Amino acid sequence: MNKILIVEDEAIIRTALRKLLIRNKFDVNEAGSVKEAITKYKFANFDLIISDLRLPGQPGTDLIKLAGDTPVLIMTSYASLRSAVDSMRMGAIDYIAKPFDHDEMITAVKRVLLKREKAAASQKALIGENQTLVEGMIGSSSVMKELYAKIHKVAPTGATVLVNGETGTGKELVAQALHSESPRKDHPIISVNCAAIPDTLIEAELFGHEKGAFTGAANTREGLVAAADGGTLFLDEIGELPLEAQARLLRVLQEGEVRPLGSVESHKVNVRLVAATHRDLGKLAKEGLFREDLYFRINVVQLKLPPLRERGKDILSLAETFIRRYCEQIKKPLLTLTPEAIQAITTYRWPGNIRELENAIQRAVILCDGDQLSHSLLDIDLDLVHEEEEPTPKEQEESKPMSPQSQEDLSLIDYFQRFVLEHQDNMNETELARKLGVSRKCLWERRQRLGIPRTRGKNPEKTS
Repeated sequence: MNKILIVEDEAIIRTALRKLLIRNKFDVNEAGSVKEAITKYKFANFDLIISDLRLPGQPGTDLIKLAGDTPVLIMTSYASLRSAVDSMRMGAIDYIAKPFDHDEMITAVKRVLLKREKAAASQKALIGENQTLVEGMIGSSSVMKELYAKIHKVAPTGATVLVNGETGTGKELVAQALHSESPRKDHPIISVNCAAIPDTLIEAELFGHEKGAFTGAANTREGLVAAADGGTLFLDEIGELPLEAQARLLRVLQEGEVRPLGSVESHKVNVRLVAATHRDLGKLAKEGLFREDLYFRINVVQLKLPPLRERGKDILSLAETFIRRYCEQIKKPLLTLTPEAIQAITTYRWPGNIRELENAIQRAVILCDGDQLSHSLLDIDLDLVHEEEEPTPKEQEESKPMSPQSQEDLSLIDYFQRFVLEHQDNMNETELARKLGVSRKCLWERRQRLGIPRTRGKNPEKTS
């Protein structure tokens, strides 16, 4: 049974509406003002709030923000377009004008509740898709779906996997997914960041050592490779592994055995290796900086993890996930992003990828004093979103001046060229782009195509 809260100061209307809703099988509570509603009830316990617009003290529209995810239907005796539009703009799910007949009210209530049920089902499906495609990973973009499909295929096989991706893209999550979907899931997964352990200690950490094998080796110690026996060994940043350690790792993969430092005996181990790197191991192998035989051994299946800037709508999904996580951690009401913050998040290149996004959201949630996260709290400069981008070779090629035959819409191009030449001494790049209605990156590309050099140092901050 759907639960509805009525907030109406006129007792006659409130009673009549309560009886109407009860006759139609709804569970109903009531209040005479916003203050009374706040004091007596938890809005999350209701499926719908029906409130008059004009109430003593605070207007009924104040309930919209206070209600969180619970929809608010506004009643108004001032049946003007302005009051209705204003209520909807503030977030009301719908409005109904007084006086209303019983059928009209019940129809409106059922319409709102049906919309809520559909939205909840859609959100549940989205969350279900994000969570079940690969456990622990969020994203439904096409590039991530391709990655999920490969993980599902590779995980049960036991094949050695090389995960390639930029720093902060979530390579360890891929390793965890490969392990959890494999027959080894009941055994340990041991994760090692090769870049975080000094070269002088990495061999002892990975392969173990006997007592007295080197200065400071007071006891015999099992290595991390042996600790992963039966399970998965995840070596992050394997490109930083010293050549000596690479030789020992190759023996583990080829012979299935490990020999601790200072020992004359080898021990059999059964581990699945998942390695990760942000570097080009093939290039390093050709340069003699990485063992070629080890590279071929670990590069059985390669999974490429896309950078955040190539994941489209996933950026906003990840941001909202982090907002929920950190609001819950520090006991804050759920915050939302301002339109400017959404623009900044979805256009910024995120060189630190998911890790940088998560840090930005955590900082913004901690510092936020209102109910929305602004782009200033995220510390993203909208004017510099594209300013420092280095064009790729493909972009450079595409940006070469065009021949007369390849230019289309000559009148628009002429206008663009004339506008830039006439105003670039008095406007900076941000102002030029804004006046032309294009992004800074687009402005840069058109300059390249048309051969218009960018002037610097001429009143860069002056506004026309």
